[in-house]
Amino acid sequence: MQTFTVAAVQYKCTNPDQQLNTEIGLRFIREAKELGADIVLFPECWITSYTFPDIAESDLSVEEIENHPDFKSWYSTAIDENSMPLRAFQEAAKELSIGIVITALTKGKKRPQNSAFVIDRNGDILLKYSKVHTCDFAVERTLESGTEFMVCDFDGVKIGIMICYDREYPESARVLMVKGAEIILVPNDCGSMKPRLQALSTRAYENMVGIVMANTPGENAGCSCAYSPICWDLNGKPIDNTILLADEKTEGILSAKFDLDELRNYRNNEMMGNTFRKVNAYKDLLSGQVEAPFIRT
Repeated sequence: MQTFTVAAVQYKCTNPDQQLNTEIGLRFIREAKELGADIVLFPECWITSYTFPDIAESDLSVEEIENHPDFKSWYSTAIDENSMPLRAFQEAAKELSIGIVITALTKGKKRPQNSAFVIDRNGDILLKYSKVHTCDFAVERTLESGTEFMVCDFDGVKIGIMICYDREYPESARVLMVKGAEIILVPNDCGSMKPRLQALSTRAYENMVGIVMANTPGENAGCSCAYSPICWDLNGKPIDNTILLADEKTEGILSAKFDLDELRNYRNNEMMGNTFRKVNAYKDLLSGQVEAPFIRT
């Protein structure tokens, strides 16, 4: 049996101290290695923490905010591919022969991006993904959105990434499925999890992909989870596809193991995913027009 184990880290870095957050992250990676994980998944914005300057919450326009000294100072702390914290995670991946999905606010063209890096067992960056569905109704309106969903090959497993609000949109997981993703990893940092857990279970079911989410703990938060795409047994009887579901407040590592042989056999034979879609009827999905009741200022 070929298996793939994801270690989801349920912990919150509240301090934008990149050295401290890196040290904490490296301890979790060593623990995950001892537990036999193939790859470690961190919550959203781990290295930098998910913190914004006060000016980001003002009523100023995005253009006015990006030119404000406080915003420029904050933007200067965003990392890039040559930043020491990221290199430390690459070195740990190589030393321990383990995969890592590490997250941070990264440098964009004018404003930061909310990004995740997939690092392989040799310490090489396989993929840098920047959050497409930034929360433009909140402080994330000051970020630059990513423009593409991407899939990479990790140890022969096709991995896709969504970040937090991305999972609210079925198109995110669907594009990753079309691009070949077998397992989708979701760095996350938010609360009100019950409907979001239901949505993730549905994303796994409808796309025939495994899904793992790592969330930060707290009241009405936490609930890091993993779902299998397998919703029927060999006799066609519906089964629970939950592999992992944490509580709200526990801190630490939670392991989700996928049976790849079982997963791939299911994907090769069941009728969901990209089997019988009628794409000619989907043209309206590509329209950028927004009408009531969905117009927001």
